[in-house]
Amino acid sequence: MENIQYKNTTISFTVSGEGNAIVFLHGFLENKKMWTEYITLLEKNHQVIAIDLLGHGDSDSMGYEHSMEDNARAVHEVLMHLKIDKASIVGHSMGGYVGLAFAELYPGTMEKLVLLNSTSKEDNAEKKTNRTRAIKAVKQNYQSFVSLAIANLFSETNRTRLAKEIEKAKEEALKTPLQGIIASLEGMKVRKDREALLKQNLFPVLLVLGKKDPVLNYEESISQIENTNVELVSFEDGHMSHIENKEDLKVTLSEFLA
Repeated sequence: MENIQYKNTTISFTVSGEGNAIVFLHGFLENKKMWTEYITLLEKNHQVIAIDLLGHGDSDSMGYEHSMEDNARAVHEVLMHLKIDKASIVGHSMGGYVGLAFAELYPGTMEKLVLLNSTSKEDNAEKKTNRTRAIKAVKQNYQSFVSLAIANLFSETNRTRLAKEIEKAKEEALKTPLQGIIASLEGMKVRKDREALLKQNLFPVLLVLGKKDPVLNYEESISQIENTNVELVSFEDGHMSHIENKEDLKVTLSEFLA
């Protein structure tokens, strides 16, 4: 594990393997440990970097709001530290929002982008209201909020089948500090719409969706890639494709990032 400083804030990451660079960015209430099996798979042919985003894992929080742009700039600092000029980014959920912000800020650095259970659309009014409610809820009962938030990311049919994996995800989520949770919710709430970026065709993009995703409406998610060259892979399960559809996703990522 390595660290750098970005705006007097510690950013933690791991790096392994050699070859074309792949950057893994976790989602809300997750951290770089979620990618362990994918790193093992891909580090044979790639240089693989997994980064803890602001206020998650071993990275520090930075103020009241963690914007997607600030996260993207922190990611860029890591790449500059490692002297990486070009990289592919795999972002799960919030990590995808950061990947899109990165692509907008540093288009020349982008090789490929994987939006894993993520979207280029901004929050609508209802989702913004829900984020505000979530901030209130986590302040009132941190443990209850985190446990419920994680369970609700899986499709209903998997909540029994993957009970052990869900407990493990909850354990990691509960390591996320309160400030990191609130600042990330604030940052996601105000993030800008980046659908236009998908239409510009500046680099290959893969969108991976779950048909029973409780967080992202499947039909609405597909609408953002109409009349684009974005590649679509759909699984039958929920928001946690890296757990719910692990083996299929390994194949999908290996082929797209080859």
